[in-house]
Amino acid sequence: MTNGVRYRAEAAGLKLLFAVLGALPVDTASNFGGWLARAIGPRLGINRRAERNIRRALPDLSDAQVRDVIVGMWDNLGRVAAEYPHLKKFGDRDFALDRITTINPEHAEALRDDGKAGIFISGHMGNWELNAAGAKAMGIGLVQVYRAMNNPISDGVIIRMRDNVAAGLIPKGRDGARQILKTIRAGEHLGMLVDQKMNDGIAVPFFGQDAMTAPAVAELALRFDIPVLPAHIVRTHGAHFKLVIEPPLHFETTGDRDRDIYNAMLKINRLFERWIREEPAQWLWLHNRWPK
Repeated sequence: MTNGVRYRAEAAGLKLLFAVLGALPVDTASNFGGWLARAIGPRLGINRRAERNIRRALPDLSDAQVRDVIVGMWDNLGRVAAEYPHLKKFGDRDFALDRITTINPEHAEALRDDGKAGIFISGHMGNWELNAAGAKAMGIGLVQVYRAMNNPISDGVIIRMRDNVAAGLIPKGRDGARQILKTIRAGEHLGMLVDQKMNDGIAVPFFGQDAMTAPAVAELALRFDIPVLPAHIVRTHGAHFKLVIEPPLHFETTGDRDRDIYNAMLKINRLFERWIREEPAQWLWLHNRWPK
């Protein structure tokens, strides 16, 4: 089967699945997605990576606790997938305010009103797509930086759904880097998920072990002197959430650019560690985050 045929077949299946899920009430779709992922996910080979990562990062957990985290992770992931066709609803301010409770909104409001560009950073926790929905409900448009799918047709399907909550979408890569600079110079706000491995990044401790980390957030913040606001979505129950916003991060400048970038990313990694320890079942443990 050629890539073109395979891509079209995969995209057709994705469209059909999303059409079915989109026809259901959001709570029903979310519950179904969670049930299906709990039933299938723990049986997949990639589950071994999740278990290995959990034991590496949280060695004090018992076997039973590790299993609970894994089942919870799959439940959350299935719900995220099933909630994609409902992003249009979350793009509506009243619906978003009913479903997403914002903690410490004053930090986001200050960023909204300061007249300069800024960066919202988050990780793959809860339904990470709803960071933009929560920000939109507060009058903040987030231009989301995202990793494009290998299948360009399926990627187009996902993009159309993300468009309902994001103020714009920038794919990672060389062309994306130029768009990021243009966005910052225009005084707009970026949304970036920065908890994934980047092979050509920098080695920064994460749960006590070096992990290749994308330094772009620190580079942009230090270069343009713009605020970085940490925020993450926590699933409280079903398709209900809270958006936890923390004070903007301050990065020290010493004149040693490489050291300043390293220290900034170390601060961000430690922040993510705290979030993950608080809600370990809501982080996506499937990433190949650490070297073998």
